[in-house]
Amino acid sequence: MESNYTVGLDIGSHKVVVLIGELLANDAINIVGVGSAPSKGVDKGSVTNLDSVVESITQALKQAEDMADCRVSSVNLSVSGSHIESINETGTWAIEAHEVSTYDVECVIHNARSVKIRDEQRVLHVIPQEYSIDSQGRINNPIGLSGVKLKANVHLITCHNDLVKNLEKAVERCGLVIDQLTSSGVASSAATLSEDEKELGVCMIDMGSGTMDLSIYIAGSLQHSMVLDYAGNSVTNDIAIAFSSPPTSAEEVKVKYGCLDRSLVQDDEIIELPSVGGRPARSLQRSILVDVIEPRYSELLTLVKNEINKLNDKFAREGLKQQLAAGVVITGGAAQIEGLVEVAEEVFGNIQVRIGKPQHIQGLADDVNSPAYSTAVGLLRYKNDEFAGEEEVEPENRITSFFSKVKNWIKKEY
Repeated sequence: MESNYTVGLDIGSHKVVVLIGELLANDAINIVGVGSAPSKGVDKGSVTNLDSVVESITQALKQAEDMADCRVSSVNLSVSGSHIESINETGTWAIEAHEVSTYDVECVIHNARSVKIRDEQRVLHVIPQEYSIDSQGRINNPIGLSGVKLKANVHLITCHNDLVKNLEKAVERCGLVIDQLTSSGVASSAATLSEDEKELGVCMIDMGSGTMDLSIYIAGSLQHSMVLDYAGNSVTNDIAIAFSSPPTSAEEVKVKYGCLDRSLVQDDEIIELPSVGGRPARSLQRSILVDVIEPRYSELLTLVKNEINKLNDKFAREGLKQQLAAGVVITGGAAQIEGLVEVAEEVFGNIQVRIGKPQHIQGLADDVNSPAYSTAVGLLRYKNDEFAGEEEVEPENRITSFFSKVKNWIKKEY
């Protein structure tokens, strides 16, 4: 594969997506290959059948490779699921030469991420929020600045080691190397949010089939992230149960006729709904479908609102509008439904809401210009250079590299 291409692999509960593209100088992404396949053997971000996942990946990969006319050898992989946890931590470091170097930044980040996490968890991201030097705070990039004591606030995202190992195993069985693991929420944010929105305060909800990823940015940095186990599939299940319809047909009907606003539906509009067990298809008013779907979407969004209020007293006390001036951005496959913005604005208390699609894309842009591709596009844009990789280094190698850095520093000093 040409080395300037990056490949994003998003293994969702509903479909597997492979995107091949290149990041251009102006932060635009040129998409050259798109592949997707129905997702089998995955539920809520976890592998339930290894062979089925391998089959789905292989199918999507072949499509993308044929379109881009190249062979893929490595991918950036997304990770989701309620096993993902996050915490904000602080690290401090005495600046070596009274001027902050890259080494000082590495050390302060290392100290911030050295918090004890549970044995079964591993660090996925260490995302710097802000730095301070002595009494000066709100520094984005401390390199080159003078001072004595460097402090870093970071957002740590961890994932369950074994659950992620199963995903890695499936990808490796397809003959692929994993270049980078990225949380789905972080990837979707990279595809859909602007820097202005992050600065003003914004909540991004990636509403997939099996999970909802929440990412809250305040003052330009990621402050909270979490994954909820409820999402679009619960809406499909409601349709299947209410109308005794097979889940695949319920999903089709949801995508084709789903709507959250009765005023957008004509009273006499009739839709056909396949039944189970070879029974004849049923006819029903589309407005009845709205009555089934709307309460579930309201419930999912209320769940998000309650979680946000739980995360921070300020949200509950001062109201979301104060903290999230740029409002709420909803993306993901389940965001493709008419009337969602209006329902969300009602749930969140007249806070502004928009549907997030991938930004700054070209090439096969029409193929991915939809909320369903946000995570995959974000995997092409996001570079995980936050020193999270240290976790993978063997302890003796880490010690050796630390001492070689110290030796170099001593050489520079004398």
